[in-house]
Amino acid sequence: MVGWIYLCGVSSIIFVFSIFFFVFREGAPFLRDRFDFKEFFFSPEWYPNSDLNKRYGALALILGTASVTLFAMLIAVPFGLGAAIFISEFCAGKFKEALKITIEILAAIPSVVWGFIGLMVMSPLIIWATGAPVGLNVLNGGIVVALMSLPVIVSISEDALKAVPDTFREAALALGATRWQVIYKVLLPAAKNGLLAAALLGVGRAVGETMAVYMTTGHSVNIPFDSRFPLFHPLQSVRTLTATIAAELGEAPHLHPDPSGNYPPEAHHYQVLFVIGILLFAITFAINLTADLVVKGIRRKG
Repeated sequence: MVGWIYLCGVSSIIFVFSIFFFVFREGAPFLRDRFDFKEFFFSPEWYPNSDLNKRYGALALILGTASVTLFAMLIAVPFGLGAAIFISEFCAGKFKEALKITIEILAAIPSVVWGFIGLMVMSPLIIWATGAPVGLNVLNGGIVVALMSLPVIVSISEDALKAVPDTFREAALALGATRWQVIYKVLLPAAKNGLLAAALLGVGRAVGETMAVYMTTGHSVNIPFDSRFPLFHPLQSVRTLTATIAAELGEAPHLHPDPSGNYPPEAHHYQVLFVIGILLFAITFAINLTADLVVKGIRRKG
């Protein structure tokens, strides 16, 4: 039995490295022959199919992903934490179980269904409420991705709050603290590791989402900046990194090198999509590493 458990643990590591090896192998020719760091990270010009001047600037795609993720977390984290507190501390009996089942059902809804909700329901509502010419934008994608991230955030946050020993609550109440004081002064500091993990898992869910953002953000290569907004303009259409891979990978020609080992220029489009995949791997790794370092720092301070 121990051997099987060890094999399962090792196999998961092998699978992850195998996926990364495949993605890196497909993108390596572009990194070797065509990659320009300045163009890729600082140019918004994404024209991989141009006949005269092919350009592979991913800045607009990176900012599109960041804007949707930011708006999603601004919605999902406060509401998810509030729902977790309500379920953990104020609900009981059948109502609590029904609410937990409802949240778990949200996690079972396919992303394409969320995309249809954003396309057919949220888009007209955004146009009516804001007067925007198009309802497929950062706001639409952020709301849909927030709803998709909520089950993860609520479930993990609720588990973190329930893991706090009841003696903490009883001691605070014995000292005369109100229910809200117990939550704010005792439960939230005691469960901060789990709550941080819930928020970061929500970020990872938002960054990796594909089909829903493909259908709800307008899929336009655009930098969502405006002088009226300090961060990102919520009513501008954008395109994300994941949606770009999903939309273009099937149409990009997969060409083989000539006998001398050189690839034709048309092959770079297929390869740069795998470079975007490498970038997504790096972003996910950075999120997980940050979470690990922050949690370890909190534990040392505690």
